[in-house]
Amino acid sequence: MNRSFFRPTLALLLSTSLLALGTGCVSQKKFTALQSQYDELTKSREQLQAQKTALEQDKARSEDALRSSLLNKNQQVNQLNDNLSGAQAANSQLSADLRSKEQRIAEMQRILDQKDAAVKSLRKKVGDALLGFNANDLQVNVRNGKVYVSLSEQLLFKSGSTKVDPKGQEALKKLATALQGNQDVNVLVEGHTDNVPITKGTQGMKDNWDLSVLRATEITRILTESGLNPAQVTPSGRSQYIPVAANTTPAEKALNRRTEIILTPKLDELFQILEAN
Repeated sequence: MNRSFFRPTLALLLSTSLLALGTGCVSQKKFTALQSQYDELTKSREQLQAQKTALEQDKARSEDALRSSLLNKNQQVNQLNDNLSGAQAANSQLSADLRSKEQRIAEMQRILDQKDAAVKSLRKKVGDALLGFNANDLQVNVRNGKVYVSLSEQLLFKSGSTKVDPKGQEALKKLATALQGNQDVNVLVEGHTDNVPITKGTQGMKDNWDLSVLRATEITRILTESGLNPAQVTPSGRSQYIPVAANTTPAEKALNRRTEIILTPKLDELFQILEAN
């Protein structure tokens, strides 16, 4: 209810009352009652006006709070959209990285499979070339992705000697022929001894280190003179420190006096991939 309602009503009452008093038709008692009614209506109007003002203020505050809340929600939505866009970009990058890594892993696996196939082929080729030698004197095995040709001292050398016997030379030449032309294989010649010290005064040697190195060097010389590329071959001496048996009996000592020729396919392509990572 607004002021426009009260104003004509009050004016009408007031004018009616004054007219009545002027004509003598209304008693003082009725005038007082009308005056009291006028005062109550005025008071009611003022209360309603106060309520209206309070409601308008509450409405304004509510609208401000709602606008602020909507603005905050919009900011939150925008932030979430930004976060989502960033997460999607990061996920796309991770997916691309994953595909790239999977491709590299597949390429590495392909190379490893080729290497395993090459090792098996090399094992067969070497084994076929060395058929006919006593199994106790010459063995061909695959360990850790490499081909090991193990030759006993009995096949290669006399005790304490670094000169290869004719039978041993025959085996080494056959091995060189089998490897000839295969540039993708590294050849490591390892000399091994038992734990018995060499005889004092042995010319050119102080200990088993010298003996193992000199024997490996002599074998390397025979392999390269038989056609193996010298750049592929590395002689090394391990002395008595990598035994295959306990060195407590003559039979065990004989097992430790050996030469191992280790054939390793080159993995340059694989190493290039690993370095790229």
